Amino acid sequence: MNGGPGTSGKLGGGLLVAGTTSDAGKSVVTAGICRWLVRQGVRVAPFKAQNMSLNSFVTREGAEIGRAQAMQAAAARVEPTALMNPVLLKPGGDRTSQVVLLGKPVGELSARGYHAGRQEQLLGTVTDCLAELRRTHDAVICEGAGSPAEINLRRTDIVNMGIARAARLPVVVVGDIDRGGVFASFFGTTALLSKEDQALVAGYLVNKFRGDVTLLEPGLDMLRTLTGRPTLGVLPYRHGLGIDEEDGLAVSLRGAVRESVVAPPHGADVLRVAVCAVPLMSNFTDVDALAAEPGVVVRFVDRAEELADADLVVLPGTRGTVRALAWLRERGLADALVRRAAEGRPVLGICGGFQMLGEHIDDEVESKAGAVAGLGLLPVRVRFAADKTLARPVGEALGEPVEGYEIHHGVAEVTGGDEEFLDGCRVGSVWGTHWHGSLESDGFRRAFLRRVAADAGRAFVPAPDTRFGTLREEQLDLLGDLVEEHADTAALLRLIEEGVPEGLPFVPPGAP
Repeated sequence: MNGGPGTSGKLGGGLLVAGTTSDAGKSVVTAGICRWLVRQGVRVAPFKAQNMSLNSFVTREGAEIGRAQAMQAAAARVEPTALMNPVLLKPGGDRTSQVVLLGKPVGELSARGYHAGRQEQLLGTVTDCLAELRRTHDAVICEGAGSPAEINLRRTDIVNMGIARAARLPVVVVGDIDRGGVFASFFGTTALLSKEDQALVAGYLVNKFRGDVTLLEPGLDMLRTLTGRPTLGVLPYRHGLGIDEEDGLAVSLRGAVRESVVAPPHGADVLRVAVCAVPLMSNFTDVDALAAEPGVVVRFVDRAEELADADLVVLPGTRGTVRALAWLRERGLADALVRRAAEGRPVLGICGGFQMLGEHIDDEVESKAGAVAGLGLLPVRVRFAADKTLARPVGEALGEPVEGYEIHHGVAEVTGGDEEFLDGCRVGSVWGTHWHGSLESDGFRRAFLRRVAADAGRAFVPAPDTRFGTLREEQLDLLGDLVEEHADTAALLRLIEEGVPEGLPFVPPGAP
């Protein structure tokens, strides 16, 4: 492949993975292509110009990016950087988002304000980031957002056809056949694009197919006749591939169960974990490491009675701590948490959840609500600062090494407790910390679960050989396998190396 480190002035190859809809599978397909390429010896990097997500990560340089891009970087076996996700939008409500530019927050904007001018101003920034990645890698696999045929937003688009046009990238459109209507979605997506945009759409990928692929082939042939574009693969449906999703909407529904390993518990009992599905829930991936433990069942809940049989309740992070606290009180969950603490039953608060467990919150930044009483379960006072803490701390807890990452405006003053717990504290069976990702540290997770099981009176024993990092690598390898075994990899490689094919036909009517 052309480009790569040391080839002055030359750019590596590129490809944009777009989708017919949100959640069509763009993130995992991008990760799968990255893993397939790196296994072929290609120096590859992921890229998403603009991401809207409450699931974020902190790079070693102290930059905040979407967790999906961090996952894709792991698939590519490279260190994630701010270049891979130059614009991150973190929703704070129905109409506003915090804008994170090159890893640092630069302010809050309404959707109208962002699309009215700010977004167009960022096109130069995102094209510069993409060009830098292409100068230092053999290939860059870009991920789009939503659908490229959102014609109401095309003028200000910088993440789909906007970046494809600016960087002259071939586009592959992914469609989720499990939802139905995939042929109409492929055709309609193409036909709604302008002639200039259509000239970049090089083919389609069917995702999440169940059944006999030969039954699909007549439709794929007709699609090629109608559009002049091939289908470059039919990827089969696989459970457990929704790693590091971009937002919490799918799992915040009451009763949703985080996919767990199928192995039976190592001890006599299972351990039941209830995660409060608070509004604007962020970094719900913190509980993935719990779900990876044999015998641990993780559920997302929004009713007080659903906490009754839980051995551990997790109060997760949120982009709206004060709003989430009010939600807990409205639903009776706050009272249920206070009762649990009084009974010595385990509760874990992470980031915003930790803040809610404290005595007092002073917020003139996020909600601008001023002084608000917390749940009073931990001796902690929180003051929201204008500057955001972005860090990758390393420490020790329960006699085990721990790594994590911090993303928060709230500054916690811990005034007591039975013991220190990372940067937070423990009182009785209530634990709190600002550290995301701590449960991915295997020894610490096992030690914590042993404490939880003892407090809950459960004969649960953590398996001694669960390695979360290894499980993640296996998932990423499975994504690479899906691409290698079920996609036309020769055609994908030609697109990456040679760019947009000449003579792709126009599909009327096209956008004006």
